[in-house]
Amino acid sequence: MDVLSVTPLLLLLSFLGCCAGQNVLPDGPVDAILGKSVTLKTLVDKPVYVFIIWNHNDGSEQTHVATASHTGVKVNDPYTGRVTVNQTNGYLHLEGLLASDNGDYSINIITEDGTTITGEIHLRVLEPVSTVVITPSLTEATEHNSTVVLTCDAKGSYLKFAWLMGTKAIVPDGKRITLKEEKLSSTLTITGVLRTDLPTPVTCNATNNLESQNSAPFSLIVHYGPDKVSITPPTLQIPPLQSNFSLSCASPSSPPATFSWYQNQQLLEVTGPVLTLEAIEALKLGSAVVNFTCRANNAKTQRADSSPAVSFAVMEAISGVEVSGPTSVLRARNSSANLSCRAASGQAQSVRWEQDGVAVSSAARRSFSPDMSSMFIRPLQKEDTGEFTCLLTNPINTDSASYRLLVNYGPEAVQVVGDPAVEVDTNVVLTCSAASEPPANFTWKFNGTKTDIKTAQYQIEAARYKNTGMYMCEAHNAVTGKTSTYTHTPVRQRGRSAGRRTLRRSHRWDRDRSPDRSRCRHRTALFLQTESAGRVSVLKKFLHSAGDPGQTSDHFVSHDASVQPGEASSWTQLVQSKPSLHHFP
Repeated sequence: MDVLSVTPLLLLLSFLGCCAGQNVLPDGPVDAILGKSVTLKTLVDKPVYVFIIWNHNDGSEQTHVATASHTGVKVNDPYTGRVTVNQTNGYLHLEGLLASDNGDYSINIITEDGTTITGEIHLRVLEPVSTVVITPSLTEATEHNSTVVLTCDAKGSYLKFAWLMGTKAIVPDGKRITLKEEKLSSTLTITGVLRTDLPTPVTCNATNNLESQNSAPFSLIVHYGPDKVSITPPTLQIPPLQSNFSLSCASPSSPPATFSWYQNQQLLEVTGPVLTLEAIEALKLGSAVVNFTCRANNAKTQRADSSPAVSFAVMEAISGVEVSGPTSVLRARNSSANLSCRAASGQAQSVRWEQDGVAVSSAARRSFSPDMSSMFIRPLQKEDTGEFTCLLTNPINTDSASYRLLVNYGPEAVQVVGDPAVEVDTNVVLTCSAASEPPANFTWKFNGTKTDIKTAQYQIEAARYKNTGMYMCEAHNAVTGKTSTYTHTPVRQRGRSAGRRTLRRSHRWDRDRSPDRSRCRHRTALFLQTESAGRVSVLKKFLHSAGDPGQTSDHFVSHDASVQPGEASSWTQLVQSKPSLHHFP
């Protein structure tokens, strides 16, 4: 059968809808790009047919596209050269798509038994996405005051728009930030714009099912500030003269703020964010504490703000501290001292005095000048000897100096240390000591007679009876001119009463390794006792008995023998002003 002869009949059948539609074509729509190609596929695999007929309906009229049969494919004139039909599966392939190709495509498969299988799919010929451009209502905005409208326009079909900061989508809040979508445009509106709304460049993305394109990035300049103006350092400091100290002013601001400086609310001829110490010194403020503030101004926002005040004074560091004191010889109880402290440079705000590292305060003998720069000690005592330190302090630093005060005193508390009684042939050491500055010189007297000993120690080797008596130590301070003595008496008479003197005779029997008493030797010892106020002081020396010279003993049996003054006339060596013991022949 001739294909052309049956075509009108097939078309008629299609128009009349004589046959029920079946799953011949997939669900649509099918999108294709204008100027490119598309293939409309069927869902049948190698159908047995007599004819496959494709038609196009653009919404106003239906046009025959092509008919395929076993003998060939017939393409209608409007599609010649652009359309092919696969005779195996019925696929329709269109190239060089035109905008007029947009519409519904139907297929009719007529089988050998006369059954017609139909299907329909919608083809959308999309215009390529292009010319995506952002148009702002403002390129520069003022924070809080401006409303910014960004319009994104694009060319293409079935477009959708998205606003992006980097890869993050801008989400409208329905209040300050809103979006309005149209067929070929999208509008982003920001009311009362903030610096944080669009901190980075924004892009507009236009897309359809087949293509996507971004606009060039757009950066919105938001002018803001100045706000939170601050000075660094913010706390009170006292910078030293000729240092690299400076004040820095800062404030968040776009564009950067300009700065001016005020001293006690008076404008200074200083501009810029830094106020140097050199500029402060040029004001010749001395050490007075003044307030400095910084004012920031933004020419774009027409706003200005001031920092909190920073108060400080410019001071010179303390250096060259000296302490002066008396130059004459100082004597305890007779002299006074005035210690004065001063610095070669810098002004002290506090003065502290120490003696040997311990703080000194006002006391009965010590007083200070009103500014604490001088300390008066009147009269001096030995406890005032030491190192006096003056510490001068201001907020910049602390410096100090010391003065060694030497108070001469004494001698005091002279004493002699030694045994009160010794045996014959025993070495004797008497040691004299005295508190004195400078150290005392010592001399000794024995029984009132000056000796050649001029040291603190008096030594006797192998003591004899003749060494019994009074030993006087004399301590002399050449600076104070004072002399003190101490008398050491081996036997001390307690009380002032002369009392009576008692001669005690003692006996001892020494056993000569024999129980026979006749072989024992008799020894005699004498003791001189002085009784006064009911107490007895005893000095014991041992005498030898006839036939046993030089022997002594400290084990004895004694009895007393009273010696009256009248009876002692023949014993002139026994009766003396001080108790002592002498050998009796």
